[in-house]
Amino acid sequence: MVIGGTVETLSMFKYYYNRVAEAVGEAHAGEHFAAITDPDSQLADIAHRYDFRATFINDPNIGGRFSVLSFFGLAPAATICIDLDRLLERAAGMADRCGAEVPPHENPAAWLGVTIAEYANAGRDKLTFVISPPVASFGDWVEQLIAESLGKEGRSVVPIVDEPLGPPEVYGADRVFVHIRLGDDDTHDAALMSLEAAGQPIIRLAMDDVYDLGEQFFLWEMATAIAGYRMGVNPFDQPNVEAAKVLARQMVAEYQERGTLPPAPSSPPSAEGLAEFLAQGKPGDYIAIHAYVQPTPEMDQALLALRTRLRDSYRLATTVGYGPRFLHSTGQLHKGGTNSGLFIQLVGDEPRDAPIPDEAGAQDSSISFGVLKDAQALGDWRALVDARRRVVRIGLGLDVAQAIRRLTGIG
Repeated sequence: MVIGGTVETLSMFKYYYNRVAEAVGEAHAGEHFAAITDPDSQLADIAHRYDFRATFINDPNIGGRFSVLSFFGLAPAATICIDLDRLLERAAGMADRCGAEVPPHENPAAWLGVTIAEYANAGRDKLTFVISPPVASFGDWVEQLIAESLGKEGRSVVPIVDEPLGPPEVYGADRVFVHIRLGDDDTHDAALMSLEAAGQPIIRLAMDDVYDLGEQFFLWEMATAIAGYRMGVNPFDQPNVEAAKVLARQMVAEYQERGTLPPAPSSPPSAEGLAEFLAQGKPGDYIAIHAYVQPTPEMDQALLALRTRLRDSYRLATTVGYGPRFLHSTGQLHKGGTNSGLFIQLVGDEPRDAPIPDEAGAQDSSISFGVLKDAQALGDWRALVDARRRVVRIGLGLDVAQAIRRLTGIG
């Protein structure tokens, strides 16, 4: 299923179209693809040209990060046998509870949106999600919704997702914790009670079963829009997202002209060097780790250990994003939000690479996935520098996990 029209999506389509064509023949390759897109888009043209099995044309008035209850979210959900009627029934129920005729003090979205905005305006802008394990991946969705909607014009709500809970002494006064609890799950109860006793604010939201995700999707979309209004920002635009894309395209153009990417300063992986960079941090800042490396369970654990060590050592909130994915989730916040981030760009050397076909069905290739990833890392680094953000770029070499352990001080 091909969703949207980003360079990553289109590159993956071209690569896998060729692989499918090798297996079933080009005459039948298109039957193995479906598209979800807006009317009259480049992807709609591609779907027609290559005779996709299905094309879902979405309402163009629904912005990408607000589209989970449209074709963009529902069509993929159907492929894994989600009961869409049940999911949408829960969403509709929440929509009724958040209607314009409902008094604000009884309206869940109004209450949540105003609470988020008022805490952010008071300096508690690190919205830290603590989610029951069976639905923990909800955090990946809500992270993009909040970061892209509320991180702009020098103001921010910074979503903190998948950061392990720690004792009260490792947190500053810039946190608000959101506990999304499924059923009677008590995984996080003791830790949250300790944090609450220490004066940390806790927002508690309950889910009876996994289909209550329908309620949560609508609740958070509406609450985010209300929070943006309360903060004085437009939650529906993303003015800074394009900056890194433009610079990445420039890097790609230079590669295609000269055969090499432009150089960028890089530091070796040392705990001492990282500590020197982070010494400029102050209360209210956050540490953002941008990992342009291959996601694996080993990498997840190495990055988790690094972020936990940094959180505990500096009492600063931490985020981790794999590149280039995070460019489409938190990238807007990084360049357009409050200048409170300490950005650590980790770049590894990949032992394997694959060419991106210039056209689906053709063998010619002028760029590989590895070069595209490196160009995007360079573009993002330059965009952060241009936005006067504090950023360090660290080259990890081939043994990426070991290099990250050295940064953590355990290698």
